[in-house]
Amino acid sequence: MDPGPPLRDIGCFALVARHLSFSRAAAEMGVSQPAASQAVGRLERVLGVRLFERTSREVRLSPAGKALLPYAETLLESATAFSAEARRLAAPAGAAVRLAYPPLVGGLAARVARRMARRDPPAEVGLRPAGRAASLAAVAAGEVTAAILASPFPRDLTTAARFHVPVSHLAVPAGDPLAALPRLQPERLARHRVLVPRERPPGGMWARLAARVGPHRQHVVAEEIDDYAAALDLVAAGVGLLPTPHLLVASVRRDDVAFVPLDAGDLRLTYALAWRGERQGEPTPAGLMALAQTVQECLWTR
Repeated sequence: MDPGPPLRDIGCFALVARHLSFSRAAAEMGVSQPAASQAVGRLERVLGVRLFERTSREVRLSPAGKALLPYAETLLESATAFSAEARRLAAPAGAAVRLAYPPLVGGLAARVARRMARRDPPAEVGLRPAGRAASLAAVAAGEVTAAILASPFPRDLTTAARFHVPVSHLAVPAGDPLAALPRLQPERLARHRVLVPRERPPGGMWARLAARVGPHRQHVVAEEIDDYAAALDLVAAGVGLLPTPHLLVASVRRDDVAFVPLDAGDLRLTYALAWRGERQGEPTPAGLMALAQTVQECLWTR
């Protein structure tokens, strides 16, 4: 059985692709720039394709690199989840920190797990992708130590490490006339349906956007929109258009969907690490403070 290229080389490729810089990727990995270049070179030789187009001034992904990057990112996330779950199973019962998170911020959750494993002493993190309702239920039942949640945040939960994800684009079907526009304003969507969740808390991003587009243009597709990848399938099928976070635009490549910049003001999703507040007689869950600190560190260094 061919084990394929080393994960470390694949990880180096993904970091260089993220930064479009060998030096910045090397610094994040803690290796020299020549070592990063050698790792990518090894991967190119094993795969038989050129992953980057290099000049003296810039580094760009080649067509093959663009096509392979989503597979590399998926492989790395799966490897991280595999390792985390294996460590959780090998650890004594109750030793692992358990983190629920929405798929949109899966990259952050994976970085948190890797950094927690490198702490002294190391801490194991069990990752659980989940929507908002499932995450809240898991926190309330004590099934997870904490969860990364979108605002608004329940009053009975303690939060830390807040961060924002701009909603900067509108996903439209490839080939739609809107895909050729340089920028879109909500007022231009009068003849189109905009995909929205049923739950739109006052003051949140979805409530502000719904006020701009009007009720007759809204098409409710779910109680919540947590799985944006699945929502993009609806866009490709022509069900409606989807306001899309910049984080997703930067990481998803699909031939059947186009992302058009959306000029709708300061639209953003706010997230935070949340956990059940301390109750009288209950100890603080093991590893919770280390988890909060690690999430903040990952946000500072991204």
